[in-house]
Amino acid sequence: MADELLAPSGKTLQQLQTALDDENPHTEQGLVLPQVKVKLRCGVEHLKKDDRDVIGVLPPAPGHDEYVMVGAHYDHLGHGGSNSLDRSGEENKIHPGADDNASGVAWVMELAAALSQEHALHPEKFQRGLIFACWSGEEIGLIGSAAFAEHSPISLGKIVAYLNADMVGRLQENRLTIQGVGSSHVWRRMLEKRNVAAGFNLTLQDDPYLPTDVTSFYVKNIPVLSFFTGAHEDYHRPTDTADKINYDGLERIAQFSEKIVSDLEQTKERPDLAKVERKGSVGGGRETLRAYLGTIPDYTTEVKGVKLSGVRGGSPAEKGGVKGGDVIVEFAGQKITNIYDYTYALDAVKIGQPMNMIVERDGQRVTLTVTPEARK
Repeated sequence: MADELLAPSGKTLQQLQTALDDENPHTEQGLVLPQVKVKLRCGVEHLKKDDRDVIGVLPPAPGHDEYVMVGAHYDHLGHGGSNSLDRSGEENKIHPGADDNASGVAWVMELAAALSQEHALHPEKFQRGLIFACWSGEEIGLIGSAAFAEHSPISLGKIVAYLNADMVGRLQENRLTIQGVGSSHVWRRMLEKRNVAAGFNLTLQDDPYLPTDVTSFYVKNIPVLSFFTGAHEDYHRPTDTADKINYDGLERIAQFSEKIVSDLEQTKERPDLAKVERKGSVGGGRETLRAYLGTIPDYTTEVKGVKLSGVRGGSPAEKGGVKGGDVIVEFAGQKITNIYDYTYALDAVKIGQPMNMIVERDGQRVTLTVTPEARK
């Protein structure tokens, strides 16, 4: 059947397969099939499984009810799967995830041990309590942290800040990246003060909309920080093993983080929430031709439509009045029953052309107008 489809293009399946098997970097990644019409029927199977977040609490001092929260995701890829970047010969091998994200879990445990001991020795110093969290489901869509943020056992208004660690085990050349710094105006001053003694070569990044658990909390109006030591060739591969962890570096990051958390516990003022707007990138490419709205779907809630956990600052969705908690039920004249409907409808719209969006908000249907922009 493949050869029949390829015939008008002059290609054969064997030619294409051989080039791929040889890992030829110049092989075609896709091609047009002229004079070919196909009809497809697709089905989506919904898989439901249970999992657990792991939460520990150190209560605040008597008369106080605010918390600082620290967390990291403990899930990884098992034997691989669709998110694996395994190479030839690595298929179906155990992915240990030593850096991603056993390093972050070790960071949480070390902070929990050190700070609980400090609380026991000097209870008079601390006003705020601590919540320590290890999240599940991060690798498939921030599901664990989003579920907590959506159904928190305490009011989210009592959580003054969330600090996260995702891949903090490969410190190289003393470079430590801290993300989400733009979520509060206090972060830069606090980080620079504590780094005088720590001595890291810091890279501070403003964007709090990240493919890790801080996003679940920033969209709920909580200032966030995320610690990161950088990407490497073992990411999402079976080669992300414990022998490659920089343990001295990880210990230094934990000590640096502990000072920042202690400052947050002892300071009367809450970190303010700063609005971070989407910033465009330089350059063109095919990505800029794709429509962008800035909506952030909530994958933890099953509804008919697409529920949103939030919208990005300065995005077309925010400009059009879309809010976190809205359920999109119609977009650009298309009924939206799930995330797939929404994706297809978004792919079909034209950049710069206003579109109607109908959302359900507090039991009412609300019609909004949004104007897609180019994805950057």
